[in-house]
Amino acid sequence: MSESRELGRALHGWRDRIAPATVGLPTGGVRRAAGLRREELAQLAGLSVDYITRLEQGRATSPSAQVLSALARALRLSAAEREYLYLLAGQPAPGPGQLSAHIPPGVRRLLDQLDGSPLSVHDAAWNLMLWNPLWAALFGDASALRGRERNIVWRHFAGLPSRVSHTPEQEARFEAAVVADLGAATARYPADADLHSLIKDLRDISTDFTRLWDTGIVGIHESDTKTIQHPDIGTLTFDCDVLVTPGNDLRIVAYTAATGSEAADWLNLLNVIGTEAMTEDSTPG
Repeated sequence: MSESRELGRALHGWRDRIAPATVGLPTGGVRRAAGLRREELAQLAGLSVDYITRLEQGRATSPSAQVLSALARALRLSAAEREYLYLLAGQPAPGPGQLSAHIPPGVRRLLDQLDGSPLSVHDAAWNLMLWNPLWAALFGDASALRGRERNIVWRHFAGLPSRVSHTPEQEARFEAAVVADLGAATARYPADADLHSLIKDLRDISTDFTRLWDTGIVGIHESDTKTIQHPDIGTLTFDCDVLVTPGNDLRIVAYTAATGSEAADWLNLLNVIGTEAMTEDSTPG
């Protein structure tokens, strides 16, 4: 059997073993198997259903490292399985000089268990990798975003739509911190081609990014507040903290609200209704 067929068989097997509930997907309706449907894997990985189908049928060859990284993350592969995925695809597995898309089980459990706070997980280049349902309810479903659209730094400096509004002081702190993060990432992961491409393209589109990058700015993520403009709720303010996991440079961004505050009441409501459209009666008590 060719490597492409072996790759398709492996992807199908990994997809079949994941229960939808474990990745935050609804389990209703008639399902022929307990695992993920192709469209669900496509949604989680940010790929098209047609491409997933062609991969599994052995009709798509030479998937890129970016595609493999997205598949490994969506399928929750172990380090050994991830290396096998790259081997089947004829790609070298990421080495020590490249960003890793591996998310430890403990980080996944954190998102599953802390379901009362919006949480998102990013790699060292600020690519959005994982989020919980409450984050999607607050910021919008990110499953349809592709490529650079999932990168927080790119979205900011490219002027893409965002529900976050900054004061000038907050924006200065945010930009200093994320540009410094990218500078540190290029030093830690010198062989990562996607990271270097991101830096080049940011310099091409943004004079503000270029100015900060060229100064070698140093910034850190401090506890701050974030103002969110929700299309149904309106303006809400949350405390925002960035936690860095040791050993793999993942960034966990947590949004919290003081108990009894209006923002906390709205979070409780969003936790119930999720991303469904809200009605005029959807008002927290």
